[in-house]
Amino acid sequence: MPLPTVCRLFRSALRTQLVPVAHVTTKPAKHTITAGEQAIAMTTLFVTILGPSGWVLAHLEDYKKKE
Repeated sequence: MPLPTVCRLFRSALRTQLVPVAHVTTKPAKHTITAGEQAIAMTTLFVTILGPSGWVLAHLEDYKKKE
C-alpha cells in the first residue's frame, strides 16, 4: 500500500470515537424490601452459585479416580 493510504488508516484508527451517553435518572424504589427479604435473596443467590462449585471441589479426588 502506498504511504498516504497507510497514514489514513492509522489516523482513522487513532481518532477518538464518540460514545453516546445514556441519560439515566434515578428514582426512589416503588417497593421497599425488608432486611429479611434481602437476607433470603442473598442466601439463595450464594447457595445457587457456590453450592455446585463447592460440591465439585469437595469431591475432586473422587472425580480423579480411574475406574
